[in-house]
Amino acid sequence: MTMEIHYGKAAVAVYRTYGTPLTGIRSIPESTFVGRSNVLLAAELDVRVMGSAFASAYTEGDNRLVVATDTMKNFIHAASLEFGGSTLEEWLFFVGRRFLETYPHMERLRMSGRTLPFEPALVPVRDEAGDGAGDGTGTGSRAADSFAASAVLFGRDRNDTGTAWLELARADQGAIRTTDHACGRTGLQLIKVTGSSFRDFARDEHTTLPERIDRPLYIHADVGWRYADPADALDPSHRRYVPSEQVGDLCAAVFDEFVSLSIQHLVHEMGQRMLARFPQLVEVSFEAENRLWDHVATSPTDERIKTYCDPRPPYGRIGLVLHRA
Repeated sequence: MTMEIHYGKAAVAVYRTYGTPLTGIRSIPESTFVGRSNVLLAAELDVRVMGSAFASAYTEGDNRLVVATDTMKNFIHAASLEFGGSTLEEWLFFVGRRFLETYPHMERLRMSGRTLPFEPALVPVRDEAGDGAGDGTGTGSRAADSFAASAVLFGRDRNDTGTAWLELARADQGAIRTTDHACGRTGLQLIKVTGSSFRDFARDEHTTLPERIDRPLYIHADVGWRYADPADALDPSHRRYVPSEQVGDLCAAVFDEFVSLSIQHLVHEMGQRMLARFPQLVEVSFEAENRLWDHVATSPTDERIKTYCDPRPPYGRIGLVLHRA
């Protein structure tokens, strides 16, 4: 009998203020994202420790080498306080390396995480003389001269988010290296009201779905990618780093301009564009669901005007992995 062992702590929420700004990002035509201030860094981190050193805890109840998962949670927070990087991948590597440096009996581990996005709130900007002077009340009710992103106020964004995982192991002479990795943008929800179709599919006695020459298309999608060299994800210059925000924007741009004949057709086009735009990537992947709403009614005077309701499950699921040759 053989054993494969892992244990750890999941869903450790960490909110870190005044991180190192993300700079050095190469711009792409499909996105306005070129960096962020990192005044507030937030993520949900997981650690999974693997190795034979903990076998006796399973077979004999011997806990002398077991680092309690509550200790792991506290360790993640302490290490995050010292973190000086700018990206989720750098954060995961920093905390994982600290684990292996601190606990020599840990042979290898996997650090994973997902960002908890907080976007700067748009707040009014007024000149000093005009602030609150519009109606004599001192309440600031006069129209703002302009709006700008706040440096201190943030609002939680509960839509798509960046994800990553890294596996770390000990190498020769005590060095710690990345043995595997993956990055992603999950929770994308995109609706296109026209410019998609689905027709000429196989039909038999079980087929009831009508063909659609032009239809709205609502998808939920998770996008993943791998670097040819994981060092590109961790390079502090960020010269070849792929921000998940740019990936989300690129997928939206492709969806907007591309007339797709199916969701399969759409995600393939997105993948082709990603590999062309980011030559440092060796693989891209997609898991998408068709969440198109059920049609309820159409206006008798304008067929473009329709009402819909949420669809009933089950949902169609489409997967794709593209590997660079």
